Amino acid sequence: MHIEKFTPKSDIMMVLIFSAVILLMPIWLQPLGAAYPDLMQRFAIFGLFAIGFNILFGQTGYLSFGHAAFIGVGSYTTVWIFKLFTLNIIPAMIAGVVLSGIFALVIGFICLRRTGIYFSILTLALAQMSYNLAYSVLTPITMGETGLQVEASDPRAWEAPLAEGEVPRTHLFGLEMTDLGGLAGFYICAAFLILGFYVALRITRSPFGSMLRGIKTNNTRMAYTGLNARPYALAAFVISGMYAGLAGSLMAAMDPLAGAERMQWTASGEVVLMTILGGVGTLVGPVIGAASIKYFENIFSAIDGAVLSSALDFLPEAVLNVIVPVLSLFVGKGWHLTLGLVFMLVVIFLPGGIMEGYRRIKARFSKADAE
Repeated sequence: MHIEKFTPKSDIMMVLIFSAVILLMPIWLQPLGAAYPDLMQRFAIFGLFAIGFNILFGQTGYLSFGHAAFIGVGSYTTVWIFKLFTLNIIPAMIAGVVLSGIFALVIGFICLRRTGIYFSILTLALAQMSYNLAYSVLTPITMGETGLQVEASDPRAWEAPLAEGEVPRTHLFGLEMTDLGGLAGFYICAAFLILGFYVALRITRSPFGSMLRGIKTNNTRMAYTGLNARPYALAAFVISGMYAGLAGSLMAAMDPLAGAERMQWTASGEVVLMTILGGVGTLVGPVIGAASIKYFENIFSAIDGAVLSSALDFLPEAVLNVIVPVLSLFVGKGWHLTLGLVFMLVVIFLPGGIMEGYRRIKARFSKADAE
């Protein structure tokens, strides 16, 4: 079995390459039709969410179905800071991450008393309770179905009041998210994604990361040695929750709105798909998985019968009348079918996700060079 070795030099190179790929998104995504700010922000935000989730699932093996709850906590906290204190995203995001970490500590303390499927069901149940609280019981705080929004009349204690009718705009010490044609917001998200990737890399290479992988490999054997693994798993859960809170804060920073729909179980399931699709336990895989799913969601869902007919108008009319209705099943409202087929093929033929496919190709070329 080939064991890949990592050195400080290779780690630095990995971070540099990752940073270059992320920062150059506006260029290399152009041919793919995905180089517009809103979508690139989603790539970065959900990539960050998936990296954090992978610290828990990929490193310890604990599968959480409730991580969307931390996105909601981060979003709501951030918007309330915008309303009460300042539209500067830094204080708001710090508050969002801290509160998400505290909430994750409470949830993790409860859920980590069980393992396996029981842990997963507990996280799902508590996340759904959080969603229902935000949707109905806590309406005075969350504004329920309409969502929590930033308004010009909000009493921001640290900033001058806005004029009546003026649109509140979030900023980073004066740099608005809409500046540079919307790219300012993207590069801020990209900076946090790169920082989150670097922190995850340091965790993975640290003794703490080795302990987390030991929990995943054989938690029972670790317990027999007299080691209490629960504090390590709880620390991973809290760190993962803070990543999710940061992703939720970034969502609110880019679009100053927080709604209960961000806390639904489907959002938690989505990050599981992202991680598995890209490669569980890998560093880059979750980001690739997040970008792939968001690309399907935003690009394939925009393709309809008219677009297909226009793209395939070189075909004979008889053939066109057969192909377009069939392909229409896989795009537009049916983009989930395409995603499902891709996910099924990956799970069957590449259990390690897209990163396993990359490793296979790399190994084949390395073997060919050696020969």
